[in-house]
Amino acid sequence: MRYLLIIASALFAFGTAMTFESTEANAAVCAKGVYRAGCAGARGAVVVRKPAVVCRTVWVNGAKVRRCT
Repeated sequence: MRYLLIIASALFAFGTAMTFESTEANAAVCAKGVYRAGCAGARGAVVVRKPAVVCRTVWVNGAKVRRCT
């Protein structure tokens, strides 16, 4: 009976410690979309637009080449 009470009190103490333990929220969530990308964290959010794709036609060794950046 004594061992049962010791085990029960140990489990109760462990459960109480897990219930009242505080954790910090330092998570950040990022997403990549078709037109823009963004991240949200504890200090706020940031949204970034993707740069426009610019294609140019240039001559390389007498041939027309299309280069996109």
